[in-house]
Amino acid sequence: MKTERLKKSSFHLPGRPARVPALDREQWIALGFMVPLLLFVVLFILVPVLGTLVDSFFLDVTYLPKRFLGLENYGWLLRDPGFWQSVRFTCLFVVVSVPLEIALGLMIALVLNEQLPMRGLLRACVLIPWAIPAAVSGRVFELIYNYSFGAANYLFRVLHLTERPVNWLGSEAGAFLALVVADSWKTTPFAAIILLAGLSSIPDDLYRQAKVDRATFIQRFSRITLPLLKPVLIVTLLFRTIDALRVFDVIYVLTGGGPGGTTTSLSLFGYHYFSAGDFGYGSAVSVILFLLAFALSIIYVKLGHFEREVS
Repeated sequence: MKTERLKKSSFHLPGRPARVPALDREQWIALGFMVPLLLFVVLFILVPVLGTLVDSFFLDVTYLPKRFLGLENYGWLLRDPGFWQSVRFTCLFVVVSVPLEIALGLMIALVLNEQLPMRGLLRACVLIPWAIPAAVSGRVFELIYNYSFGAANYLFRVLHLTERPVNWLGSEAGAFLALVVADSWKTTPFAAIILLAGLSSIPDDLYRQAKVDRATFIQRFSRITLPLLKPVLIVTLLFRTIDALRVFDVIYVLTGGGPGGTTTSLSLFGYHYFSAGDFGYGSAVSVILFLLAFALSIIYVKLGHFEREVS
């Protein structure tokens, strides 16, 4: 009787390992569907990341013998003024561009969430800037900011804001502003679409009840929209922060890192060494960029206490 009771019970005798339940047919099928995804992650994400990490410990230059350096590449990075200049620009670019894009994207999403005529067409048109390749949009903005015949200087002259053409891409402040505007025009639709999906999931009954209670737009926005939209806001903020940290193409096309290297991002800084054949030093820059993006992602989730919302 005692033995049968122990067999039927969910407890197990001390010192004996608990029996692991066998996987049923549905679980095996689920694992089978996960195998291609796991292989893709291992082959195309994990292996390159580990390879970059290992290569950062070596002197890997095309015209020199490969030699183990340990942490010397990172030591040289910490003493490199160009590296710190790129860190400064990248952090400033993230601090300015990401909040601007989130704010603009939220305003666009709030408008597109209303019952407007031809709302579907408007939503499709919003996606046009995001669908254009970054290199193409960078070239367009290069023409807009051209010193001699650019649309920006023409508009300033028409509005009598300046008498002489502005050298937008020839000064540090002008080049930074040009990059922020170009990147915001390109990526704000991405934030708007994600936030619009979050707004669409909020029940309309909450807004109708709030209107019955004579709640103003500000009250509805602060007490209904923002709390329920918070998980989507955090996901959008994470995506845009990581994307802004590794910004490359629009800078490469629009300013090339100039003037004087003041708009060189970490990605562009590492690219210069990769293109010169110094793969070890470039890999060290890539590892630093990865760690910075990972640390910021953790800080967003931990300090904001968003573990439950994101999960």
